[in-house]
Amino acid sequence: MRSSSTSSIGLTFIAAAAAVLSGCAMAPAATTPAAASHLDSVQKAAVLRICTPGDYKPFSFQKTDASFEGIDVDLMTGFSASLGARPEWVKTTWANLLPDLAAGKCDIAVGGVSVTTDRQKRAFFSTPYMVNGKTPIARCADVAKYQSVAAIDQPSTRVIFNPGGSNERFARANFKQAKLTLHGENVTIFDEILANRADVFVTEAAEAITQQKLKPGLCAVNPDKPLQYGEMAWMLPRDDVAFKSYVDQWLHLQQAGGDFQRVMDRWLK
Repeated sequence: MRSSSTSSIGLTFIAAAAAVLSGCAMAPAATTPAAASHLDSVQKAAVLRICTPGDYKPFSFQKTDASFEGIDVDLMTGFSASLGARPEWVKTTWANLLPDLAAGKCDIAVGGVSVTTDRQKRAFFSTPYMVNGKTPIARCADVAKYQSVAAIDQPSTRVIFNPGGSNERFARANFKQAKLTLHGENVTIFDEILANRADVFVTEAAEAITQQKLKPGLCAVNPDKPLQYGEMAWMLPRDDVAFKSYVDQWLHLQQAGGDFQRVMDRWLK
């Protein structure tokens, strides 16, 4: 009898434990509330905060009256309106563009941003809206001298670049013999070449083409055959899938409807 009673108790305990475990398995797991999307917060605040260095024609450039103009400025005006928001520009630098976005100082970062895998590690990118590879700009008389990376990378060549972005990374990665000069102001970097204090600046084709129009004596070197393939896009907060999806869809509709090309034509033709 003792043995039988013990077995009965044991079986009862096992059955009860199984029922508890079964109930736990059937109960819904606790879930962490999803983080709010910028898609919602921007509409609620009716303000879109936009980080930009504002020194990169034709994408984003801050004028003397502190206002901004350029391709991305025009596009952001329309994008903000689609969310019922007004654009609020947050001036930054190329070195601080990604940190400022990651720190939540803005909802989106624009202004001629190159898509790179280093940036992709810490942020999302919109669908690229332009192919825009690395292109040298030099004094027109010297264009024939700088037709390739190897031709530029000579001890006698003075390569100048601006800090904190893909132009600096390209220069440091590709020019090992040329004399490298870091110039803190992207706005005045072209004047350094005209004044013969530098020989070559490698930037995106769109900027090289724009600056050769603005700075007589400077010429873009083979902008239709860039030294390195590149794409331009907007930089977005990482992991905000809803916001990225909306941005991509908005860009798609602008491109399909022709409004995007009209903005491009205004600044590039």
